[in-house]
Amino acid sequence: MERIVFYLIAVVMIVFAIKAVTSRKMLRAVIYLLFVLMGVAGLYFMVDYTFMAAIQLAVYAGGVIVLIIFSVLLVHHIELRLEVSKMSQRIMAALLSLAGFTVTVYALFTYDFKVAENYKPIEVSDIGHGMLSYKAGGFILPFEVISVLLVAVMIGAIVIAKGKRLEQ
Repeated sequence: MERIVFYLIAVVMIVFAIKAVTSRKMLRAVIYLLFVLMGVAGLYFMVDYTFMAAIQLAVYAGGVIVLIIFSVLLVHHIELRLEVSKMSQRIMAALLSLAGFTVTVYALFTYDFKVAENYKPIEVSDIGHGMLSYKAGGFILPFEVISVLLVAVMIGAIVIAKGKRLEQ
């Protein structure tokens, strides 16, 4: 049964990913991307990574998609139609995608996956202590850098949304 659910989620993700990059309407492309990100969260739930699934839903499927939708609504019309790319660009994108797919499949089939013998499930508190630790292996500096980056992104989104009104 799990295999059927996995393939169903995978097919839905592939279909919506293709629709997201081929749609000429910006708002629809963002909604299709939302379904892809929700599919990723579904895969996390399937492998019992509930914390990662919750983060995927809250940050990406929730926050990032809302930010993109607000950016589209503030800067452009709601029914913005994207321009059609040239055939040479489509062929180059297809070739690069095929190359990436080939490398990924090769890596998956040639890598020797080993199951850890002393496997201990990671608790959410362990993740929190690891992220905020000053000791070796801690992630406090990247955590702070990401927070500064998010503030810069928010300021940039405000400047873009204001547009010509700031110049006047």
